[in-house]
Amino acid sequence: MTVAATNTPVPPTGQVIRRGTAYAHFAYDVGLSIQLDKVEALISENKQRETIRRTRRAPTYFEYQAPPLRLTQSCDRVPLGRFATAPTAEILVFDFGAVSVTFSVPLEGAFDDLRALADDLYDNTHLLEGSQALVETLARSIRPAIVKPGPSNRVEDYMIYQIESLEPAESPAEFVGRNALAVAQILRAEQGPLSAQEIDDALSCRMSFSPSDVTIIDWNAAMLFDAEADDVRAVLEFSNVELLEMRFLDDQLDRALDRATEALGRMRGFVSTVLHGSAADLRRIAELQIDAALLYESVNNALKLMGDPYLARVSRLASQRFHLNDWDASILRKLQTIESVYQKIADRENTRRMELLEWIIIALIAVSILLPLAGGNK
Repeated sequence: MTVAATNTPVPPTGQVIRRGTAYAHFAYDVGLSIQLDKVEALISENKQRETIRRTRRAPTYFEYQAPPLRLTQSCDRVPLGRFATAPTAEILVFDFGAVSVTFSVPLEGAFDDLRALADDLYDNTHLLEGSQALVETLARSIRPAIVKPGPSNRVEDYMIYQIESLEPAESPAEFVGRNALAVAQILRAEQGPLSAQEIDDALSCRMSFSPSDVTIIDWNAAMLFDAEADDVRAVLEFSNVELLEMRFLDDQLDRALDRATEALGRMRGFVSTVLHGSAADLRRIAELQIDAALLYESVNNALKLMGDPYLARVSRLASQRFHLNDWDASILRKLQTIESVYQKIADRENTRRMELLEWIIIALIAVSILLPLAGGNK
């Protein structure tokens, strides 16, 4: 679908949202892993193990491999123009160390008001600070359950607009086709006119399961015209968490590569190797390797979608938008590089040890030859 760009004011859609919700997701990493059984013991109320609320037929094995824990927490309402967040937030705790905070915004009124709402939600400091406060409070309360806790200073946010019903009634496909510019502006959080290429790109990752629903996934937000989209939202929320973990892991591997390079630099001379050794460097690099590999496998195995073709397509489109395959390739390449550096350090360490042993043997042989000669001269 190609839409002509225009510099004229965007015409109103003329549609009214009778029922809908905007969801603001904020993902954080709080540690290497979280022992969810301990979390359940530490937190006594407003909790449940998360399951995918299926709205379509799917095999019984389609589920989280380690069901995350969902918590409900009271919070202050945040005004967003004529809208406001609900007085509660949902917190999803994953066993691989991630926490996702979700604020919901009830939607009712003119569809065109979503443009201003999208602008208010973009980089909203009140929601960001509120989510950080919730995560920090949670991290303190469940600290005994967090393995290798770390600061939650990296965040990945994502918005989802779910439109359950519009008035007057119109099929989602027709509505999107007729109001492509308005939908693209909401997804991109842009108030001004967009080019035809920008509109096409914003709406390019689009799919439907039936004539009564449309899912559009963009890099900043998604729009779901669907009365029952819990499963799609769960996949998109998880994809946002996965992006956070990929970025976090990529940074960790960058630091590991820097340390490995420093370790190689310390092994330039034989004397420095003998005096200082490299066992500590090898141990640190090995620990980083293991932590990175465990996190990588945990994230990639957390949600299996092979049994549900539609949700698998949703996941692929989200991966395309978030460039998860590029992050994945970068992480695998860095893991291989660290393994190569580790092997080089280990090989050099073994070589230096063999050289040292050879010199010790030569010294012992020399001593064994010289001692009798020294004794015979007396």
